[in-house]
Amino acid sequence: MEIVVSGIRPTGDLHLGNYFGALKNFLKMQHQNNCYFFIADYHSLTTHPTPEDLHGNVKRVLVNYLAAGLDPEAATIYIQSDVPQVAELYLLLNMNAYIGELERVASFKEKIRRQPNNVNAGLLTYPTLMAADVIIHRAQKVPVGKDQEQHLEMMRTFANRFNRMYNIDYFPEPQAYNFGEELIKIPGMDGSTKMSKSDNENSCIFLGDAPELIRKKVMKAVSDQGPTTANQPKAQAVQNLFNIMKIVSPDEVYLHFNDLYNSCQIRYGDMKKQLAEDIINFTAPFREKISELSADNDYLRKVAELGAEKARESAAKTIKEVREIIGFKPF
Repeated sequence: MEIVVSGIRPTGDLHLGNYFGALKNFLKMQHQNNCYFFIADYHSLTTHPTPEDLHGNVKRVLVNYLAAGLDPEAATIYIQSDVPQVAELYLLLNMNAYIGELERVASFKEKIRRQPNNVNAGLLTYPTLMAADVIIHRAQKVPVGKDQEQHLEMMRTFANRFNRMYNIDYFPEPQAYNFGEELIKIPGMDGSTKMSKSDNENSCIFLGDAPELIRKKVMKAVSDQGPTTANQPKAQAVQNLFNIMKIVSPDEVYLHFNDLYNSCQIRYGDMKKQLAEDIINFTAPFREKISELSADNDYLRKVAELGAEKARESAAKTIKEVREIIGFKPF
């Protein structure tokens, strides 16, 4: 059974893009592999060093994980900062990471462009922390999107460099987890091709959004003036609406509005009203579960404690062996 590791930063609730991009597949993975799913609160400090409510954000992600169907008995669900061994391995990997290679990372260049007044060491060494998160459990697989391919390559670089420097075949090379199917990419409500709260939180439909908020967001979604000729190619923003409708609406509803578009009879207001109601129906089970779990602090504490215990057991074994390999020994 392969070891799989994946994490998400606690910057608020999870949205439809998170669900279809990864969470839906995690539900199958957790019963087929030895899975570690963590909440990356250390990572969040690289862009939000003074968060207003770090604990609240962590809680929301944990609740969303559980509401989506992750099973703490089947998988290890934990909070990154509850496993101090991660920070130690991060430090040890940084001893053998080079400034030049870290500065060339595309995400670092993008982050310093976006936050020129907060170019901290954590941003620069983000790839080594990601590597520590994964190889602390000696994982073979990592579910990542295309935007994380360079980080995955660097994980392999750091794992192989350790093996080479200490002349031992210890860390496996983490590979991208192939779900065996084409991943669904949920577009944003702002006309962008990807639903991302990093770019525009208002373009996201979150799993816990109230019905009235969903209606408001959908009705404000970007569209155009409508087609002027039959079977006219759809603009990106309009295609986005149809892509979301294809996922959350019944087939006959999607086909109905697609036919109206192709015959130049579509009214986007009507389409958006229908889409909003279909999204509300789709997210209803998540919304109910999120409300229930958010009020059960005792259960959330038990889940976090169970996950931390299982994750620390795995991480402690790795750190003990890494220390011995490097040469740290007690007198």
